[in-house]
Amino acid sequence: MEQFENRLKEIAQLVSEALSVSLSDALLSDEIARPARLLKAMRHGALNGGKRLRPFLVIETAGLFGVTADAAMRTALALECVHCYSLIHDDLPAMDDDDLRRGQPTVHVAFDEATAILAGDSLLTFAFDLLADEATHKDPSVRSELVLQLARAAGHGGIAGGQMLDLEAERKTPDEQGIIMLQSMKTGALLRFACEAGAILGGASREDRARVKDFGIKIGQAFQLADDILDLTSTAEQMGKKVGKDADAGKGTLVSLWGLDRAKAKADELVVESEVLLLPFGERADVLKACARYIVNRGK
Repeated sequence: MEQFENRLKEIAQLVSEALSVSLSDALLSDEIARPARLLKAMRHGALNGGKRLRPFLVIETAGLFGVTADAAMRTALALECVHCYSLIHDDLPAMDDDDLRRGQPTVHVAFDEATAILAGDSLLTFAFDLLADEATHKDPSVRSELVLQLARAAGHGGIAGGQMLDLEAERKTPDEQGIIMLQSMKTGALLRFACEAGAILGGASREDRARVKDFGIKIGQAFQLADDILDLTSTAEQMGKKVGKDADAGKGTLVSLWGLDRAKAKADELVVESEVLLLPFGERADVLKACARYIVNRGK
């Protein structure tokens, strides 16, 4: 586990440094200007800490197929931009209405609501700028596949659609299958993409790509269970954001349906299943296996 934690910190640092450079005031070709307030808001939303778990998964999964961290970095950054956009928009007053994110004021609090919307829009758009550039991969078909899969994970069939279902859950509590669908879209879609992207970058076989995609699905489910457990058992100071909001809004979670013991047992089961998926990769997958255990242990 120590090896994993050191690797997670190392990649988080590399990602933050690369993201800071990408979100500097240096213009790319055909950009006209980068307004200072907008750029500052984007940096506030994207460079305010976080473990960088999603880009970590891109880089580590790509490593299974012989792709270096440097070669996977732009894809990792693109995914992190989409993730940060989603957090900025989720925190808006019209959505989850949160004032804290990672222990700091949310973007709409630190700036204003309109600037937060534009910052999120800009990060989402910039993600596809990063992926479409030839610097991401020399093969245009690989870049196209990355764009396609990230778009499907981020759009109305992924996290945006999941947020819509989340809003509807405030009016009518979904049943078990409804909760699973909501969470697979709002949380799971980007974690699934993170793992599949590594396989795409590495030109993996169809079977290996399916394996790491399924791994991403399993850990996405485990991640959400751990999150829901933490929402019930942790404080705002520990989480760096308000807790208990789903319960206050009357939204159902699997933890509220199943109880803590069953939820923890299911999370452990998902870890075992995810580790089995990685067995064909041998010791090369040890860090990813440790990542799955880390995800679940967050909720214990």
